[in-house]
Amino acid sequence: MEYLVPIEWGKCTKLQRQTLLTRPKTTSSMNVEQTVFNILNEVKIHGDKALYDLNIKLDKISLTDLHVTSQQISASSMMIGNKLKKAMKNAFDNITTFHQAQILNLVDLETQTGVRCQQITRPIKSVGLYIPSGSAALFSTVFMLAIPARIAGCKNIVICSPPPISNEILYAANLCKITEIYQVGGSQAIAALGFGTKTIPRVDKIFGPGNVYVTEAKKQISQRLEGIEIDMPAGPSELLIIADNNANPEFIAADLLSQSEHGPDSQVILLTTSLKLATKVATTIKKQLINLKRKNIIIQSLNNSLIIVLKDLQECIELSNMYGPEHLMIQTSTPRNILKLVNNAGSIFLGPWSPESAGDYASGTNHVLPTSGYTKTLSGLSIIDFQKIITVQEITAQGLMNLSSTIETLAAAEKLDAHRKAVSLRVAVLKEKV
Repeated sequence: MEYLVPIEWGKCTKLQRQTLLTRPKTTSSMNVEQTVFNILNEVKIHGDKALYDLNIKLDKISLTDLHVTSQQISASSMMIGNKLKKAMKNAFDNITTFHQAQILNLVDLETQTGVRCQQITRPIKSVGLYIPSGSAALFSTVFMLAIPARIAGCKNIVICSPPPISNEILYAANLCKITEIYQVGGSQAIAALGFGTKTIPRVDKIFGPGNVYVTEAKKQISQRLEGIEIDMPAGPSELLIIADNNANPEFIAADLLSQSEHGPDSQVILLTTSLKLATKVATTIKKQLINLKRKNIIIQSLNNSLIIVLKDLQECIELSNMYGPEHLMIQTSTPRNILKLVNNAGSIFLGPWSPESAGDYASGTNHVLPTSGYTKTLSGLSIIDFQKIITVQEITAQGLMNLSSTIETLAAAEKLDAHRKAVSLRVAVLKEKV
């Protein structure tokens, strides 16, 4: 079977070009929307009982306690080998280092004499972190969410993950000093975090990726009257690679396959100036695919994916910016020359020695990124997502005297007389003291 047969952009019609980069349709449907709607209401009305019932119905697990005890969290350390512990600690350290550097510098200045303005940050008090655990326990997501939440200063950090929660997830949470962990997954976990139950507290903002039901639940709960803030819209994973004729086809094939294994609706794209490279990559994909464990998932993803041959790198960049990928790899002779031309991407990987897997796990950057073209307006997760920015102003008497004419003139021009009087009354008091 042929996968990713190279397409020559120059030979495509205008209509073909318009439809080529259309993202695959997700499995979301009216049925998913209604199912999620019903689950949200069930949890809102019946609380913990609904969570226990849904654990049995959906995850086939009967629990006596949703809460993971501190003893269970501590015991996870005994169930993990030293090699994995060492790797997890290395990733933890790198992610911590990068996110600590994101702490905003204090803004504190006089915009004019006697007018002091500041920008300060305050943490979101309570956050809920959803950690997926379907065909694979994504313990790396614990680091990507809990580390910036800790650095931001969030006081209450709650994790929800489908039962049974793996020892790897518990150990990652332990490294991040998270002790409030609950065994509940899917849209019911989002409902619990959004509404609160007797056991699980309501949070102020929900973070984390998930399947189509989790995504739909986050969308619905954020739109309710009593709704809650969410991190960002989440869709199927994406990777786009820009490569010239000097790129290594073995590397490119491996990178495309690595992102394809996230799910059947993932999409990977190669944009290249070389038909020879494109053909070699397509051949190499078939060879590398044979022994991969998630082969069936990858094949479905490859059916959504593309290799496109363009006339030059400028055309590749323009097409990439139009698509706005979640992950962008630049495997060209001088990748930094291209970097300055990239406007839309969630996370960028430069050169042959920067696999996308590094960003997923251990380089230090965050792997929670906008998808579905949202990179045109949204950024990847950072500590600022766990904080609020507050501005402060303090004006001296003389400072107000100096600024008053400007304020009064502008307020009068906007016909906001009360605004003007709030200043003029003060000015009158100051003039009486002179």
